Amino acid sequence: MIKNLASRLWLSFSTTGLLLGTLFFAASFTPSLIPRAYLVQGVLSGFAFGAGYGIGVFASWLWSYLELPQPRGSVGTWIKQGASAICALVAFVFLWKATGWQNSIRDLMGMEPVDSVYPLRIALIALVTFALLLVVARLFELTLRLIAGRLRRYVPRRVANVIGVAAALAIFTSLANGVLLRYALHVADSSYRAFDELIETDAVQPTDPAKTGSSASLLDWNDLGRAGREFIASGPFAKDIGAFLGHEAREPIRVYAGLNSAETPEARARLALDELKRVGGFDRSVLVIVTPTGTGWVDAAAMDTLEYLHGGDVASAAIQYSYLASWLSLLVEPGYGGEASRALFHEIYGYWTTLPKDHRPKLYLYGLSLGAMNTERSNELFEVLADPYQGALLSGPPFSSSIWRSITNRRNEGSPFWLPRFRDGSYVRFTSQQNALAIAGAHWGPMRVVYLQYASDSVTFFDPLSFYRAPEWMSEPRGPDVSPSLRWYPVVSFLQLLVDMATATTAPMGHGHVYAPQHYIDAWIEVTDVKGWPAQDIDRLKAHFRQK
Repeated sequence: MIKNLASRLWLSFSTTGLLLGTLFFAASFTPSLIPRAYLVQGVLSGFAFGAGYGIGVFASWLWSYLELPQPRGSVGTWIKQGASAICALVAFVFLWKATGWQNSIRDLMGMEPVDSVYPLRIALIALVTFALLLVVARLFELTLRLIAGRLRRYVPRRVANVIGVAAALAIFTSLANGVLLRYALHVADSSYRAFDELIETDAVQPTDPAKTGSSASLLDWNDLGRAGREFIASGPFAKDIGAFLGHEAREPIRVYAGLNSAETPEARARLALDELKRVGGFDRSVLVIVTPTGTGWVDAAAMDTLEYLHGGDVASAAIQYSYLASWLSLLVEPGYGGEASRALFHEIYGYWTTLPKDHRPKLYLYGLSLGAMNTERSNELFEVLADPYQGALLSGPPFSSSIWRSITNRRNEGSPFWLPRFRDGSYVRFTSQQNALAIAGAHWGPMRVVYLQYASDSVTFFDPLSFYRAPEWMSEPRGPDVSPSLRWYPVVSFLQLLVDMATATTAPMGHGHVYAPQHYIDAWIEVTDVKGWPAQDIDRLKAHFRQK
């Protein structure tokens, strides 16, 4: 009985679906931008097989619908048996080669090679994933047939089928968006919110009244959230900076308003401005408006390096707008956070412009990931032309950043997509692991904008159109940490990049979506026009942060 059941199940599978699914399954093992653990690879391969199988089933249906000849009887069985053997062989070969492909990425990122990617575990996880997808597909088919069958009493058969497909799509889409997605987002939001409220043992409330979160502060320590408390508590002290520089330094000023600090972005922005005034932020030589990532996190690698470069004479301010991870916010609410970034810019820039030009700090903007995109949205160029701020550093800009994309698409001919050059370099420049900011013959204008991005950062280089065409960044020359074995495959590459985007922060420092302090140092030197640092001292500062 079990044998007969297995035989019937095998015969029910589409031969074309199995062949195309296996090709997609095999292609999913080829390298993309980020090394993959076996669990991630198994889920990815299961989805890839499911996508290929689905396309194959549709192609078979279309062939049959057009009434084209098909093999039947024993011929059809022999073809399916031969196809199954080919599929097994292809799957085995690509599973065997998977370790080498993953090591080709790991080698470029300075990671230890792996002896195995655990092919049997991957195959099992992929099989379970595909089985779940198949159950969903069969439920969809059952729903379609049920609706179409009832309608055939009143309308022609093909009209009923079309209505059945449309109705089934509407039902499943509503369930996915209205129930499953909402529940998943609720769970994610609750998890991130709970994590944000955790009190860290190493984040001690400051006793200095000049610090945000102290008893004298306008902002309560517990309302700052985990990311805000980390931002305030983790900064370097004046004594640390002074010890490195060999002369006296100032205590850096950091201001942060968490989601619980006030109800609206505008209220949080006003609180941040008032706190910045209270602690003397406008008396510093450098003032930075920071837009955090989706979780509210501010990259210490960026702020610490800036504070060292300017001897602690730096004030920075940020407000939180979300708990969700940036990649999740990008997929479900790409416009989220722009309102908060604009509110903070409006408050601080508005006050800054009222100050005498020779008695106010230089004003800069900074954002990482979703924070970079929302920094772009914080102001329009025409709003600041009369009194421009001095510049911006934007790291890991997401693929949906409109200004970044516009500049990249209009880059100078011959410059690669992953490291563009834009016009004469007087307004905006791009850099990566190797400092590319010193452009021969180029001179900075009154406003300096630098994009720091890695070619292996899938948050920046994810391309929705990779579903059916190769992204431009795959062209030669490729970035220094992109595997030469990487190839584009329709559908599969889209799935790979989607997974890469979700796992981009698992890359080692200096790759993927994890930006290294030494690369921030080069960028900040250009953006804030740092003077008086000999090359050997800059190298020493980079070594200091590498050790940390």
